[in-house]
Amino acid sequence: MKYLFLLLISISYIFANAHIFVYHRFADDRYPSANTTIKELTKQFEYFKANDYEVVPLTKILDKLEKKEKIPSKWVALTIDDAYKSFYENGLEIFKKYNYPFSLYVYVEASHKGYGDFMTWKQIKESSKYGEIGLHSYSHHRLQQFSHDALILDTKKAYDLFEKNTGIKPITYAYPYGEYNKEVKETLKNNFAFKAILNQNTGSITAKTDQFDIPRIALVGKVNIKHKLKYKTFDAQWIAPLVFPKDGILKNVHVNVDKKYKQLKLYITGEGWRDVPVVNGVVNIKLNTYLKRARTRLILGPDVFTISNNIINKVKIKKRK
Repeated sequence: MKYLFLLLISISYIFANAHIFVYHRFADDRYPSANTTIKELTKQFEYFKANDYEVVPLTKILDKLEKKEKIPSKWVALTIDDAYKSFYENGLEIFKKYNYPFSLYVYVEASHKGYGDFMTWKQIKESSKYGEIGLHSYSHHRLQQFSHDALILDTKKAYDLFEKNTGIKPITYAYPYGEYNKEVKETLKNNFAFKAILNQNTGSITAKTDQFDIPRIALVGKVNIKHKLKYKTFDAQWIAPLVFPKDGILKNVHVNVDKKYKQLKLYITGEGWRDVPVVNGVVNIKLNTYLKRARTRLILGPDVFTISNNIINKVKIKKRK
């Protein structure tokens, strides 16, 4: 019985699923699709508190990943993208009230040029007393549209200005719009000393999570935080599609998974969910589906909460001026 108990505890840690969430605007009714009201934010924070979730600095999770140590399922990390002024004016006080750490990702061009909707460098430095700050690109363009050299130039410009104005070397990076591909990921990983890169895919953090491909769940509008915390990452290797088809027609979905599965659920943007067969650990189905969105999300998993994401975007490479 003792060994069975230890085995069950061990399994629970192996499949532990911590969560990272991302916010954008706070108490800014002009942009409801990116906004979180103070009432909603407080409700979420109260849920964490009442249900024994520990809100930890992002770097605490990253340290566990780097050391390949077990990550508790009750850990939550909170991030904020873009450094909108509404965080400083409306959201920061709530984070301070609950003593919840955060990671703020700075859209450098907006703060550096003084765009009215964004935090100043002074406000960013003040916020860094209560949380971590990281990089969210210089120009906030879709990175897949950049050539290799243009991506490096954009990131270096952001990095240098960030360090000059804050005195801090950024160690984490969040993709603008949460969009990226293999080339973007490898360019940032190999040319800059980032400890982690974050996307915006729904999922959780496990011992297998790639530090340069970290999922974050968006908390905007009115959300059911209990449901958001149910999401788990499904272990899957996507073979196809890896890029948006040139003719816009998705002809094949090919994914390797655990051989124990006989059937899984597949979601395609604009098409909804369908059941798909698994043969000897392989999903390989022929399709002839015209993709209706330039940004298409494919999701695979045994249920709607245990999922693997694959986002493909229709992009045109352009040179940075």
